[in-house]
Amino acid sequence: MPATKTDFRGMSDEQLALSLKETEKTVFSLRFQSASDRKETATELKKAKKDIARIRTLQRERELTKLKALPADQLATRVASLGEKDKAGGPGKRLVRRQLRRVEALHAKATAKKGSK
Repeated sequence: MPATKTDFRGMSDEQLALSLKETEKTVFSLRFQSASDRKETATELKKAKKDIARIRTLQRERELTKLKALPADQLATRVASLGEKDKAGGPGKRLVRRQLRRVEALHAKATAKKGSK
């Protein structure tokens, strides 16, 4: 039985990762069952996909919270490493560029706060 929204919020990061893997496996098996003409999987598949989206959203919220808590010097290090990945190119370059823009914005805010103190 899928967990509810509040159940996901109460989980640790490790539990969320495990729940995500389980739900992705469920989606895979439901797709297979749907392809073999089992009719009642449509709502189950929709619920499982929504659970995956909820879990990924929570993981991203937690990641952003951790990033916002980092000091400016650690953010600068992260900006530098993402900049190197961006220059190297390769697969996933759009994701790297998005991450770089976000971390640069957080770094700018952190240095502005540091400078105003």
